[in-house]
Amino acid sequence: MLKAVKNFLLDVIFPKKCLNCGREGAYFCEDCLSLIEINPFEYCLCEKPQKLMSTGKCWFCRDRKLNGLYSAASFKERRVKLLVHHLKYLNQIKELADYLSFLILAHFNFITKEIPSDSLLVPVPLFIKRKKARGFNQAEEIAKIISAKTGAKISLDNLKRIRNTQPQVKLNKMERIENIKNAFAVSNAEEFKKKIIFLVDDVYTTGATMEECAKELKRAGASEVWGLTAARETN
Repeated sequence: MLKAVKNFLLDVIFPKKCLNCGREGAYFCEDCLSLIEINPFEYCLCEKPQKLMSTGKCWFCRDRKLNGLYSAASFKERRVKLLVHHLKYLNQIKELADYLSFLILAHFNFITKEIPSDSLLVPVPLFIKRKKARGFNQAEEIAKIISAKTGAKISLDNLKRIRNTQPQVKLNKMERIENIKNAFAVSNAEEFKKKIIFLVDDVYTTGATMEECAKELKRAGASEVWGLTAARETN
């Protein structure tokens, strides 16, 4: 009750405004959200991704640990970049995860697929110090919303980031691979054994982070590991 009153007062004193157009009422209005082009296709994991006729990977990326990638929109889309940057770096408003989750679920609707309710959602973890500094893990917030909407269970804190790596955004492809190597570990392998896992993050860039996570999840016994992101830089 007190939280509801507090939120009401905040909305009155500091009304929410669309980050894109400035309209009052929400951090991202329906009109601006509807202008984001949702990806209606599935693509392979390659740097220059090929449209797939069936789910999975092309011949060139067949050796990747990830079984494939579902990505909702292009990170080159200005509105998507705006959402991600305000969530992670600028205002750090957790509520913006709602919009990124909406994009992911809209993508699944376009490709006429569903996230199986018996699968497991695993957010890409942040190192504990970085999570405390930000106040939350954006991948975790996205995964929680998708879990609530689909019924898929979510695993928190089993896949851990055990090294405080440099931010990947500042590095090139080879530096990213070296930077993230052996940065993750699984605490309880039994939870992942024979599971289909959807590895959740905000943006897929080179795939180095997700590939390293997938390696650990499969080492723990996961049968399949699929990437699941709101945006992809190479689309």
